[in-house]
Amino acid sequence: MTSPTTVRPYSDRYWSEVEISPLEQLRELQLAALRKQLEYVGAHSAFYRAKWRELGFEPGDVRTLEDLRRLPVVTKADYVADLDSAAPWGTNVTADRRDVRRVHFSSGTTGRPTPVCWSAADLTRWADLYARTGYAQGVRDHDVYQCLFGYAWFVGGLGATAGYERLGATVLPGGSSETERQIETMFRYGTTAISGTPSFILHLAEAAEAKGTPLACSAVSRIQVGGEPGACVPATRAHIERRWGAKCFDGYGSLEFQPIAWECEEQAGGHLVEDFAYAEIVDPETHEPVPDGTPGALVLTHLDKQATPLVRWWTGDIVVRDSTRCGCGRTHGRLAGGVVGRADDMLVVRGVNLFPSAVEQVVRRTAGTTGEYLIVLDEDVTDPATGYLTGIKLRVEVEQGVPEDFGSRLAAAVRAELTVRCVAEPVPEGTLPRSTHKTKRVVRAG
Repeated sequence: MTSPTTVRPYSDRYWSEVEISPLEQLRELQLAALRKQLEYVGAHSAFYRAKWRELGFEPGDVRTLEDLRRLPVVTKADYVADLDSAAPWGTNVTADRRDVRRVHFSSGTTGRPTPVCWSAADLTRWADLYARTGYAQGVRDHDVYQCLFGYAWFVGGLGATAGYERLGATVLPGGSSETERQIETMFRYGTTAISGTPSFILHLAEAAEAKGTPLACSAVSRIQVGGEPGACVPATRAHIERRWGAKCFDGYGSLEFQPIAWECEEQAGGHLVEDFAYAEIVDPETHEPVPDGTPGALVLTHLDKQATPLVRWWTGDIVVRDSTRCGCGRTHGRLAGGVVGRADDMLVVRGVNLFPSAVEQVVRRTAGTTGEYLIVLDEDVTDPATGYLTGIKLRVEVEQGVPEDFGSRLAAAVRAELTVRCVAEPVPEGTLPRSTHKTKRVVRAG
């Protein structure tokens, strides 16, 4: 018997036929959807209508996908300013208020939490895209899925729950707390698939091993991580897979766009959801497009969002696009290496651009560490006259019995691979704080 919320997949390999659309057909679909979406936004969004009026822009001016570049990018600061001027919802809620079915909020770590709305159709679309994610990773209706993303205010938990329900899996909405109960539940109910932040996934593995019940002995065979760098960092993926005895897949989304990209069973970079969002990769400074294979900032435009559509949204995430056909047969472009980092998280050390994910790669593949680390930016690695970084300080948890010269050898490895000076401070296992949500890896002291 099929649940009313379950949808039959297109085939035994693909959730939707659009995943394998020939590129020319996919671009035609995108252009038609974009033109329709712009007409809708122009008619219903006071936020965009005011911006477009200043430019003399009309939705009908877009006749090719490239024409979209006539519009400026829209940033989180623009969105927040609009919310402040028309509190509390702002002027970009394009659905009738009675048709808004769900509101999720940003974390609020850098200011007041900002709302994003979904209509009933938006929620159905979201669930279907999340189902596509799980299906591409081999999850089927006979699986038991335990969701380890948070549910309070956060966007990930309910989206994943709805998606895996739509896929037909048995869903256990665990959330991101109660460590012992999560582990017990996995063993008792035979959980086969999970998702959560890499921090919580590794925290569970550590806790289970400490109790003598390693999660590699559980039935879990598929893990999707998101919310912070994880599966996109090869050493972190290997670390998770070793401790769980399961395949680990990278998933990428944001509050404003759910989802953006996900890995298939090839584990060769997240597939962009190109029938839901039009993606541009641009130079962070000039905003001009960059060629495939070149790092750039990701700019996204909704193709069929009803409640709070966004046009040329500046994600701030640095990615590399690969448009070659994947071994799985899907034609949608991929993000090679996942999210390299955030434009505002990039460190500049004596002219070298450095993302925390690159440091994580070195740490997690170094024998003798627990994998936990913190990048500390203090007076030891800062020029007192200019304030510029002269290196990085790396505080790393180490296992018992590591050689006395461990710190100097790790510092040398960082310098050899990343070409920056490193001051390495080994600390005992259990010293650094653990997080069940998103772990902060960079701390500026002083």
